Amino acid sequence: MSEAQTKRGDRAQHIHFLIRDAIITGKLAPGSALRQEELAKTYASSRMPIREALRSLSAEGLVQLIPNRGAIVAPIDPNELRENFEMREAAETLAIRLALPHLSNAHIDRAAEIQDQIESCKIEDFGRLNKAFHLSLYEPSNRPRLLAHIGSLHDIAERYHRFTLQQLDYFDRSSADHRAIVDACYKRDSERAISLTSSHIVDAGKTLESYLRNV
Repeated sequence: MSEAQTKRGDRAQHIHFLIRDAIITGKLAPGSALRQEELAKTYASSRMPIREALRSLSAEGLVQLIPNRGAIVAPIDPNELRENFEMREAAETLAIRLALPHLSNAHIDRAAEIQDQIESCKIEDFGRLNKAFHLSLYEPSNRPRLLAHIGSLHDIAERYHRFTLQQLDYFDRSSADHRAIVDACYKRDSERAISLTSSHIVDAGKTLESYLRNV
């Protein structure tokens, strides 16, 4: 790869991060047009890195590429939300079931430390820390493809998480769930840890889905 291609790739990755953050924080509203010329001006870039960033955001589910119309911010979609939390519940209960026989106190301590950070974090840091909390407990499963799959589902779910926290005041419930999961892991109560992981994902998803379908 040439130096020019490397620099362009780095630029596209940086723009990807900036647009992604604007979508997740709501600065770019669901359904709004993403015109390459305007984005190029906003981010002082040529169109090629913008195009690459939009393609990668489309793969994340945050952008829709519509033939003959261009790109738009993906709508907040209760059907997408349901699919996401159903897939997370299936993948994450499998991951924790596989991880539990190999979970050391050091792994659980790490999850508890991350939860300490969550309870004092800014809302813009919640998604990153929430993902880290869950993956820290699943890491001993030794299933790298499964963990990568769960990570990508968390990336897609991040703006739904933020919406749930902001609109439904779900922060305390989420933290209580995390503490209960950690406690079950320390006690090596596998059934309870799996059950709590399932209900933590599904209850939050159903609460937000119900809200979205009734607004």
